[in-house]
Amino acid sequence: MGESITIPHYKAMAVPANNGELTEDVRIPIDTLVMGSRTLSIKEFGRGVEFTSLAQDLSVFDPEKACQKALMQQMHHCMDNASASALKSAKVCFIPTGLTSGTWDVDGTPSTVATQNINKSLLGLIRDYMVKDLHIPPYEARHYIGLFSTKALRGLKDDKGLEDWFKYLREGDVLYTGELGRVEMIRLIEVTNESALSNSVGSGGVLGEGIVFGDEALARLEIESPHLLADPNYKRDFGRRKAVAWYGKVAYGTYWDTANDGEAKIIRVCSA
Repeated sequence: MGESITIPHYKAMAVPANNGELTEDVRIPIDTLVMGSRTLSIKEFGRGVEFTSLAQDLSVFDPEKACQKALMQQMHHCMDNASASALKSAKVCFIPTGLTSGTWDVDGTPSTVATQNINKSLLGLIRDYMVKDLHIPPYEARHYIGLFSTKALRGLKDDKGLEDWFKYLREGDVLYTGELGRVEMIRLIEVTNESALSNSVGSGGVLGEGIVFGDEALARLEIESPHLLADPNYKRDFGRRKAVAWYGKVAYGTYWDTANDGEAKIIRVCSA
């Protein structure tokens, strides 16, 4: 109970030089499990809209239903923005600077201006860095997840590198909302909310932003899930004024706040 919640996590254990091979008369060696943690602060989120009972009585269209629909859309956008902000706090940044090259920053602040949109070759560099340098486990099965803006995905479509989802999914697999396909074992999902991932960063707005992540990337904590609320007697004016609002108590944050091998789980595709 309190304003913050601590998320524990355990650091990867080193592989012994002999791969754990035992000698008959020697006891099993005991390693130390090292734990880390992240503390996330719970925040309140919400917005509302008011309307009059007269408008509700005289209007052909019920303003309450219109308000609910508009508020639900706003709520989803706000939660997208909050989760994207948390993901973009990750330390490892990749800035495309050529058709087959890019710059890495590992302090959370991109220092180079992007001059190239994302393509298949660049996604290959990202995937290999995640596997060989950071040793990030896949999000599920063998796949990583890539959240990209519409412009970034256009670069991949124009590069003819996008494999259609129905070619790699099997019966019983989950198709994510907005999933367009796969490149380099990264399942790609389109984010159309430009407030979350921009369609125009870098030199001349050449790059669309993106996030690629594996397992244990983002934590979402809920005290009260965002939902709609109705107040039929808003401001206590004998029911003449009404209001609808959405409200929730949630927190978003990365599990790890480092760029260290075995700890960093997220790659940002971005620009200074």
